[in-house]
Amino acid sequence: MRIAFIGLGNMGGGMAANLAKAGHRVDAFDLADAARERARVAGCVPHTSIATAVAEAEVVVTMLPDGKIVRAVYERDVLEWVPAGALLIDCSTIDVASARAVADLAAAKAHPMVDAPVSGGIAAANAGTLTFMVGGDDAAFAAAEPILAAMGKAVIHAGGAGAGQAAKICNNMLLGASMVATAEAFAMAEKLGLDLQTFYDISSKASGQCWSMTSYCPVPGVGPVTPADNAYQGGFATALMLKDLRLAMAAAADTGANVPMGKRAEELYAAFAEAGNAALDFSAIIGTLRE
Repeated sequence: MRIAFIGLGNMGGGMAANLAKAGHRVDAFDLADAARERARVAGCVPHTSIATAVAEAEVVVTMLPDGKIVRAVYERDVLEWVPAGALLIDCSTIDVASARAVADLAAAKAHPMVDAPVSGGIAAANAGTLTFMVGGDDAAFAAAEPILAAMGKAVIHAGGAGAGQAAKICNNMLLGASMVATAEAFAMAEKLGLDLQTFYDISSKASGQCWSMTSYCPVPGVGPVTPADNAYQGGFATALMLKDLRLAMAAAADTGANVPMGKRAEELYAAFAEAGNAALDFSAIIGTLRE
């Protein structure tokens, strides 16, 4: 299948490479020369404009920084140049309102579309083991599922347009809050004189067990290898966690949802990022809790 991939950053580059590895022709676009070159080496066909990338596409996949850019790319470029009936898949993490607005634009031009934000981070993007949370009608989901499956281990239909974004926002709010709780538990265990490996061995098999502990432990040398073992480099940047938490807070305000734990997590990550830690993995917040 001929697939145009727009946005070849830390996540999109690996995703596009996996589509090429699966045997699809991938026409790849990014503003950065280096990103296009990496895509070429990975088996994609690089383009210097969105217009040429999508000109013969059967499917367009986008992985972009925010809702404003997603709206602009679809309204000004993709929907202007893509062939009639092409399937559109947006894997960016954006606000629900923007996802629904772009879906409406696509529907007005008779393009099936899904919002399909991801969970798993850079390592999963490179390995093809992402989880996709998908919003869109049944027909669009059925068309998108095999494309997404080439990039992930799980493809889950969350509901209608915007539902994928809603699921992602709620999931990452939970992740942000649970990481803070995990980090503070390890910090307190340390102050109480507990050996941290011993605490992990106990809590990972007890009622305190959670993903932030057993799969992404914020303490180096404890549990499986995580960014903590690499000085908190790589993984999921604090800036991205803060972006997702702010999307969650905006959604909570729009719907009247009461999210005190999410709000506190947003405040803590905002302070952590502003202190110069935006590029560190989000689990590095344990450093502030140890102080």
